[in-house]
Amino acid sequence: MSAKFARRMLSLLIVLLAAAQAVAEDRTLQQIWLLDGFSAPEGAALGPNGELFISNVAGGGSEKDGEGWISLLSLAGKLIELRWLEGLDAPKGMVVKEGTLFVTDIDRVRRYRIETKEQLPPINVPDAKFLNDAAVYQGSVLVSDSRTGRIHKLIGGRSEVFLDDAEVLAGVNGLLANGEGLLISTMNRGELLRYDDKQGLRKIAGGMENADGIGITKGGYLVSSWPGEIYFVTPKGKVRSLLNTRDEEILQNDLSVFGEVIVVPNWDPDTVTAWRFE
Repeated sequence: MSAKFARRMLSLLIVLLAAAQAVAEDRTLQQIWLLDGFSAPEGAALGPNGELFISNVAGGGSEKDGEGWISLLSLAGKLIELRWLEGLDAPKGMVVKEGTLFVTDIDRVRRYRIETKEQLPPINVPDAKFLNDAAVYQGSVLVSDSRTGRIHKLIGGRSEVFLDDAEVLAGVNGLLANGEGLLISTMNRGELLRYDDKQGLRKIAGGMENADGIGITKGGYLVSSWPGEIYFVTPKGKVRSLLNTRDEEILQNDLSVFGEVIVVPNWDPDTVTAWRFE
């Protein structure tokens, strides 16, 4: 390959990447369905058969009152069973691993066999104050604790601290595996971070106070801010607001992307909204 040809190919690649980025930055959210009748819905997880689980805190976010429950929906927005599971306290983040639904519940992680609804022994997380999101990373379930700045790893029936940084991870919330890295959102600093074994923690973007859920989409990332905003973030850290419902008092909680569908529980006003990025 000649040097001249190589330069032309590099120039063409740069032009194509710039065009793709421009298209991504011009995209908008289009609502595809909306369901109501929930009770402080917070988290979402996709099941092995394409079903959608939604956690309902119901009572206070830190109250052990047994009022929490899990709903079952289709990804097309059909309510299958409003109270698929009951008797939890304040369920929030969820993730599915090997047919088991893991649910964060204040200071422990509950586990259920999806096919039978059998409850396995919960995993207590020592010193946990407010377990929030959950993700599978490098084969293990991770959970965030928003009030301690820690991320815990579940190993068998116990937990251990995976990351601990009270300053950088203050108000840690969303977790999402991304290849060999882990995407992390923080509420206090309003940042989207990336962790991997080689580089440790590094900042992708900031300016998103009370950042919550994280999704990966074409051209970048989506990040929800629970008081009522959804952002698009480029790989280089440019942040653009896609949706702002603060004035309407519609909260945008644990955003998740499942294929082409973006699912966002709205703690207030007790709804779940699905979007498409167009």
